Amino acid sequence: MSTAALDPADLDRVAVAALARIDSGMLLGLGSGRTAEAFIQRLGERVRGGLQIQGVATSERSAALARRENIPILPFEEVERLDVAVDGADEVAPDLGLIKGLGGALLRERVVAYEAARFIILVTPEKLVEKLGSRVPVPIEVVPFASASAARHLAALGGKPAVRKNADGYPYQTDNHNWILDTAFGPMDAPAALDARIRKIPGVMDTGLFLDMATLVLVAEAGAVRELHRQR
Repeated sequence: MSTAALDPADLDRVAVAALARIDSGMLLGLGSGRTAEAFIQRLGERVRGGLQIQGVATSERSAALARRENIPILPFEEVERLDVAVDGADEVAPDLGLIKGLGGALLRERVVAYEAARFIILVTPEKLVEKLGSRVPVPIEVVPFASASAARHLAALGGKPAVRKNADGYPYQTDNHNWILDTAFGPMDAPAALDARIRKIPGVMDTGLFLDMATLVLVAEAGAVRELHRQR
C-alpha cells in the first residue's frame, strides 16, 4: 500500500495527542507502522526528559526503534497487564472496527492490545471508511505448511488471497516465521461473521480484522486531531 498520503506533520500531530494520554508509571504496548513509530519517537523524547514508563513492542522493528530512543522494553512474558497500547490501523470503520496488518505484525499487535486496559489507534483521515475492506485487503497470518489449503478455503469464502512477497519474490515472513495471505473481500457487511469463518480454517493463526477492540481513535486532520470513541 502507498504511504504517500501520510504527511509527517500529521503523524507528529497525532503522536503528540496520544502522548497526552500517557503518565509516568505506565506500562505501554508499542505498535508497529509509521504512525506508531512517530509515537515511539515522541515518547522517547519524553523519556529522556524524565517520563518513567516501560514498554512492550509488537514487532522486532518497533523494539529496535524503542531501544534507540532509550525506552525501556520488557519481554512480554514479564507483563501481565498493560495500561495503554498505542498502534496504527489500515482501515477504521464508524464502529471503530479495524483492519490491521499491512505492516506484518498483526498477531503480536492483537496479543499486546488484548492485555491493555485501553487501545488507542492513531490514523490519518484516508484510513476512515464506511465499511471494512473498502480500500485494503485483510491480512491473514498462516503457517507456511497450510498456505495453499488456507488460500483455497479463503477463496471459497469469496476472498482473493495472495501470498505476500518480498522484493526478491520469496514469501514475506512475520516475526513469528509465518506467512501472510493478503485477501481482498471488498466492502464487508458482516465482518464479525466473516472473521469467525476464517478462524475455523486450519492453519490460520490470526486475521487483520480487529473488532470491538479499539477504545479511542485519534485522527490527524488539518491543524487538529479528532477523537472517535467506541460506543458502549
